[in-house]
Amino acid sequence: MNGIYTDLAMELRELSPDIEGIAEQDETDGEINIKRIGILTRSAAERIGKAMGSYVTLDARALIERPFDLFEAVERRLAIELRRLIRADINRSSVLIVGLGNREVTPDSLGPRVVERVLVTRHVKQFLPEAFDFETPAVCAIAPGVLGVTGVETMDIVKGVVERVHPDCIIAIDALASRRAARISTTLQLTDAGISPGSGVGNQRAELSFESLGVQTLAIGVPLVVRAATITRDTLSLMANETGLHADEERLKLLAENISVKQLDDMIVTPKDIDSIVSDMAGMIANAINRALFAENLESVRSLIA
Repeated sequence: MNGIYTDLAMELRELSPDIEGIAEQDETDGEINIKRIGILTRSAAERIGKAMGSYVTLDARALIERPFDLFEAVERRLAIELRRLIRADINRSSVLIVGLGNREVTPDSLGPRVVERVLVTRHVKQFLPEAFDFETPAVCAIAPGVLGVTGVETMDIVKGVVERVHPDCIIAIDALASRRAARISTTLQLTDAGISPGSGVGNQRAELSFESLGVQTLAIGVPLVVRAATITRDTLSLMANETGLHADEERLKLLAENISVKQLDDMIVTPKDIDSIVSDMAGMIANAINRALFAENLESVRSLIA
């Protein structure tokens, strides 16, 4: 959209507030701002560039300071929102967790790192069912890697697992792109519309969704990168606002085009402390998934799996 790359429905809505067929709702939970966007029509989906469905954004700007209590609050809220979106009877369902991305590239390693921390129970339920004296979902997890490493499309790997495992629900986790550097590591997006890996950085692969897999597909993502071209455009826009140069709008647009497209279009920006950011966010998301799936039985499951 006008050279702006973002995976966040909230940001796309900010850029196109006049599109009809979109429902919005705002609420707060302590220091967490919650934005719900429902894309209700195909026309709206085509215009805004996101699939039809529900998008829930949790925005907690104070996360940048790494307060433990806020991490736990966001974790609990994400678990609540995740349970709301899962259509299946969780305790009797089979759930496949898919960690998208490249484990060897830090800003793209969120998905695989979450997979390492979620509690998997499918093998126990299959081979030692008497270990559980309570109902609990059969959870399994994969990190399919990326095409450049495996030589196989992510969709082909996930579809093969789906055909063998027959999950009732898929939860995919991936790093996202934002148009605002301030949203890196402070914002999470949850959606029931599936996900197209790499879309925010111009490397879109086949989407994982109900339409492509025949299974409810939820996606959780955290903005971890911003395109340099996007930062340049936003900076020029801010300068125009501050100096009143919008009267020369066409010249500004041409300048932004020359700088961002010709020189910066392939550059991705990420924070210097990305290692700790990814580790923290992966832990938060994994804990939220565990809370959502196992609820009051979480500690019992943890003790059995450990």
